[in-house]
Amino acid sequence: MEPKIIEIRVTPEKINNPEAVKKSLMSKYGPCDEETFTYRVLKRSIDGRGWEPRFSIRAEVAEGELPEPTASRPFNPVPLTDKKVIVVGAGPSGYFAALRLLEMGIRPLVLERGKDVRTRRFDLKKIYSEGHVNPNSNYCFGEGGAGTYSDGKLYTRSSKRGDVARVLDLFIDHGALDSIRIDAHPHLGSNVLPRIVRAMRENILKAGGEVRFDTHVHSFVMEENRMTGVVLDNGETLTADAVILATGHSARDIYRQLHAQEIRIEAKPFALGVRIEHPQTLIDEIFYKTKTRHPNLPAASYRIACQVKGRGVFSFCMCPGGFVVPAATAPGELVLNGMSLSHQSAEYANAGLVAEVRLADLAKDTDAHPLAALEFQEAIERKIFQAGDGTTQKAPAQRVEDFLQNRPSTSLHKTSYLPGLYPTNLHDLLPSFVAESIAEGLQNFGQKFKGFDHPDATLIAVESRTSSPVRIPRERDTFMHPDTPGLFPTGEGAGYAGGIISAAMDGLNVAEAVGRWVEKE
Repeated sequence: MEPKIIEIRVTPEKINNPEAVKKSLMSKYGPCDEETFTYRVLKRSIDGRGWEPRFSIRAEVAEGELPEPTASRPFNPVPLTDKKVIVVGAGPSGYFAALRLLEMGIRPLVLERGKDVRTRRFDLKKIYSEGHVNPNSNYCFGEGGAGTYSDGKLYTRSSKRGDVARVLDLFIDHGALDSIRIDAHPHLGSNVLPRIVRAMRENILKAGGEVRFDTHVHSFVMEENRMTGVVLDNGETLTADAVILATGHSARDIYRQLHAQEIRIEAKPFALGVRIEHPQTLIDEIFYKTKTRHPNLPAASYRIACQVKGRGVFSFCMCPGGFVVPAATAPGELVLNGMSLSHQSAEYANAGLVAEVRLADLAKDTDAHPLAALEFQEAIERKIFQAGDGTTQKAPAQRVEDFLQNRPSTSLHKTSYLPGLYPTNLHDLLPSFVAESIAEGLQNFGQKFKGFDHPDATLIAVESRTSSPVRIPRERDTFMHPDTPGLFPTGEGAGYAGGIISAAMDGLNVAEAVGRWVEKE
């Protein structure tokens, strides 16, 4: 008989028992021969609806042999031509673009302002221990980009914009577990992703590509309105057939340099707010509806949103069993992010809790000033830093109960944030429209998810790097800047992705567009 696709729900007790899963599938399938019944799990997710959580399984089933699964597509470089492309940035957009270029016979030269993924960890430690922020090596800058030491989530809502399966194939080819193909919300963790990133770099080098660390792009080489290369901080000029700009959403100097060279960029809305931290046991109770989480269930996570007077308020980058981390990219600013290790077993859960910042909220004429949103974001981060001791990354925080009453906290509970917290009133530090929107959003979430607005949950400021405050325009079909031939913006920094998978997909798309373009030149 022809294979069928069926869906079942099973208890956590059964999820790791293949025979129990098989019996549940057979029951849904109908009368069949147990000896010849076969199945293949296609997708696995957690369904938290109802009184207790279940695993939802989507499977291909048949009596007899199942057809062979779609073959994976590992990295497959080909002999190189004389074509060369500069890739600025070694995050997911940059590295996936480099891998795809090598599969088309084009030599990538990857330039990364930060350090390799292993050495980078020493600079992260200095942020905690000394409050010292290296502007070129931190949670945002360095090999692997912002996602490497910030959780390693591998899910996206933008699957129609690229080949998700191809991205997963390449991750698996470089050391990720096969299970990321079937998990609805795959997660690598910041302890696993670094070795995958390193394996990608090694393959890029073996195939004839080049990767340079501690290499900071200062400006761009323009010849007759076409971008032909870059100038480094040390004065060295590098030229190529095209430039892929994959710098990430925090490369403010790159945005300013593009603007200075009259290469068109645009202000873009983003979101701003805090990170909210709860005990993970409380999040498990709220979203699994149980005080004792079954050992087969991962730490509970959430993605929530509401409208407050027409303004979106939503969670961002939720980290179950994780840590709040300092993510500033320059001295004199304070920025937060979250991360989880692969086992997600830490005591606390945290997530960004942010409100939309629209261009209309900004004081300047954004049509005439493309850096307005960036400067607004930057000013808030500096204000938050200056409100503290002015030397460390100690962050301002407030208990939810006090925040809702608009009164300063006098004490705080334990936190995962290692540089430490100090109590304050965040209404005095955040833009009023942001603070008021988050306060109303918290009340909304507390009504929908009992306990989410628990009085002792902690709000910590500031979560401001939700997305790029600048968009670098590009043509829909060619992926090239409309006014600057040879420039191909990609990923989060260009305003076209949000997260590891979408950034990687965008890198693949742009690399293919570059391949088509350089062949015509």
